[in-house]
Amino acid sequence: METELCAYSLEACETARRAGVTRVELCASPWEGGVTPSAAAVGMARRIGGLQLSVMIRPRGGDFLYTDGEFRQLLEEVRFAREAGADCIAVGVLTADGRVDAARMTEVMAQAGGMEVTFHRAFDLVRDRREALETLVGLGCRRVLTSGGRATAAEGIDQVRALVGQAAGRIAVMAGSGVKPSNARMLAATGVDALHFSARLLRESGMTYRNPDVSLGGVPGVPEYASVGADEAMIRQILFQIER
Repeated sequence: METELCAYSLEACETARRAGVTRVELCASPWEGGVTPSAAAVGMARRIGGLQLSVMIRPRGGDFLYTDGEFRQLLEEVRFAREAGADCIAVGVLTADGRVDAARMTEVMAQAGGMEVTFHRAFDLVRDRREALETLVGLGCRRVLTSGGRATAAEGIDQVRALVGQAAGRIAVMAGSGVKPSNARMLAATGVDALHFSARLLRESGMTYRNPDVSLGGVPGVPEYASVGADEAMIRQILFQIER
């Protein structure tokens, strides 16, 4: 079974390599659910040996209905990831009525060239997942990342299992969201082809002086003096659960 770490830093990528994870999905901005990482981060991650690299392609946070300008940017990000040598991209484009935007995704697939394409959790926001899965099969996507239309994959496990049955090997199904050691084996037993997890760890800043009166992002609850890392011990526990 493939494993994929949602990585928000180069350090997390190195952690994934040490632990034996198959692939990283490199993202930026964890508090928005992940957006396209910087060019420098992509280039440096590509130089980490023994690890497949998937690059998140998402020009902004929020929904997956893009303006013409945002979609042009998205295509440029796909082009850059391809030229940087990424193995895969994670992307998703929807129509206003909650369906996979097949026309725009056809352009994405063409721009991706030889890279694998994962349709990310935009899939969990569609109105009809069975219809959407058939659309992705027709487009030639390599895999779909899903929590079964629920907040976590454990909550959506019955829907994940149904999608595996519907896919019947035509497209890989990767379960993600809330994957942890206590449920990894249960999720693997649905027959999914891969598990996606972040093993998120908050790393406290080394700053000794902290100004409590400033919030740079202006969003309550987002820590100003901590960054998101990956917990190597938790990663190894997840891998142990699905390999035993």
